[in-house]
Amino acid sequence: CDEEILHGKYGQHLSSHKEMKDGELYSYINKGGRPRQHLLSLTRRAQKHRLRELKRQVKAFAEKEEGGDIKAVCMTLFLLALRAKNEHKQADELEAIMQGRGSGLHPAVCLAIRINTFLSCSQYHKMYRTVKAVTGRQIFQPLHALRTAEKALLPGYHPFEWKPPLKNVSTNTEVGIIDGLSGLPLSIDDYPVDTIAKRFRYDAALVCALKDMEEEILEGMKAKNLDDYLNGPFTVVVKESCDGMGDVSEKHGSGPAVPEKAVRFSFTVMNISIAHGNESKRIFEEVKP
Repeated sequence: CDEEILHGKYGQHLSSHKEMKDGELYSYINKGGRPRQHLLSLTRRAQKHRLRELKRQVKAFAEKEEGGDIKAVCMTLFLLALRAKNEHKQADELEAIMQGRGSGLHPAVCLAIRINTFLSCSQYHKMYRTVKAVTGRQIFQPLHALRTAEKALLPGYHPFEWKPPLKNVSTNTEVGIIDGLSGLPLSIDDYPVDTIAKRFRYDAALVCALKDMEEEILEGMKAKNLDDYLNGPFTVVVKESCDGMGDVSEKHGSGPAVPEKAVRFSFTVMNISIAHGNESKRIFEEVKP
């Protein structure tokens, strides 16, 4: 009759259907003893006992269809049951946990939020603690996770090796920020004494850029039917540039006024080609350099 009723009231509801013959075939008969308790209120042992037949069927299905992954079958059944009742929010959270994402934000996303909302580390930590205490869930990631995510974005994070080795270039790949004025013949006439210069080592920054472009490079190789050809050599054409950033003390909004204007040295990867046989195949080109 398509009417949803409570399990306990099923027998009473059935008696209202006079037209049904063999009604007792459909009704649950309690063979004496205690009335059946709800599945979730039972002990784990009793739950196993009650569900043993269903469990056997699920196991047989999982082994036949899903390579024995019982968890995936049960989780999918649960998700379908939730979605059938329009409980999509709970289903989405469960799905995120199943896929290893959890209901929390990714550390890189938290880092972006912290920077875009101008929060100091201590302010962010305060927010992280408050949200965790109020919701009981770790939606934001702790500071140490943000620091790790930040490291992964910096040059010098990816190990690399130049073949053939470059002249006058260190083989060390672990580099942080270096003094941008090192090696320049310093004279007071050229720039003010209190000039601050920090930069990343050029080769390490280039490796970081190429690592970020990994997907584009692989897609370009696929487009040229170079699927299995991964050992190079690659030719990377780079355009260097330098632009002023204005007064950075304005941008930070705190700390002392900075007399200098900041300058940013940068490069653009213009194109990448790969030597294949006697010809060179271009696998990447920057459309808007």
